[in-house]
Amino acid sequence: MSSLLEISPEKLVRLIGTPKCPALIDVRIDEDFDEDPRLLPGSVRRDYRNVQGWAAELDSDSAVVICHRGKKLSYGVAAWLRNYGIAADVLEGGFEAWGKGGYPAVPASAIPERDASGRTVWVTRARPKIDRIACPWLIRRFVDPQAVFLYVSPSEVETVAERFAATPFDIDAPVRWSHKGELCTFDVMVEEFGLSTEPLLRLATIVRGADTSRLDLAPQAPGLLAASLGLSRMYADDLEQLEAGMLLYDAFYRWCRDATDETHNWPSPKKDL
Repeated sequence: MSSLLEISPEKLVRLIGTPKCPALIDVRIDEDFDEDPRLLPGSVRRDYRNVQGWAAELDSDSAVVICHRGKKLSYGVAAWLRNYGIAADVLEGGFEAWGKGGYPAVPASAIPERDASGRTVWVTRARPKIDRIACPWLIRRFVDPQAVFLYVSPSEVETVAERFAATPFDIDAPVRWSHKGELCTFDVMVEEFGLSTEPLLRLATIVRGADTSRLDLAPQAPGLLAASLGLSRMYADDLEQLEAGMLLYDAFYRWCRDATDETHNWPSPKKDL
């Protein structure tokens, strides 16, 4: 049982991928990180020695601190964060316990370089429909909550990527983050970010079906296609559409994770008296 000011891996994994997930801060020393250079989904590495510098800039009112085994290092950082008004807990057992539990972890090598503000920056084609909303949702919920997305004319994607140090995705060019064979970009990201959990694989099938006109892949694919096309008609601003799409994919993810066995019927069957 977790003690006061600790959160168990079992409880934390239920928060990751949801809008209410706290800021996840990895404070492992370099030697421990080099032994397993992966991160909890959505977490960011911070230097525990500089906590007084970055704590004041943390854009969250709650946090979970992760060290190697969940001992004094993470407890000290969490205590400092609480001095800045941030409700901070420690991951019980640290990254070691997370790994032993078989929970997903993102290879640090798969995460693009961050900008001066610590954000990953991505660029893709304007007027998104499915993949170009689904992928940003995945990145913000499981890779980098502060990620920035640039939507530009298709002919300008590669130039903008070069000039602004942005990572291109979902374009018709030989880049890492795009369609591969029958897989759409969302599939590729789920796999390469180490996020192949049952709920995300289920969601990936739905996204692939909607994005590649193979609506027979999942019964939910036509619904996602319809909702996505509807959003694209509702919003002329791509970033406004992305914000609306975040809620859409939050709902699809929670269905994939928690509600696939639930049905709904009206009127409800009458009971025999």
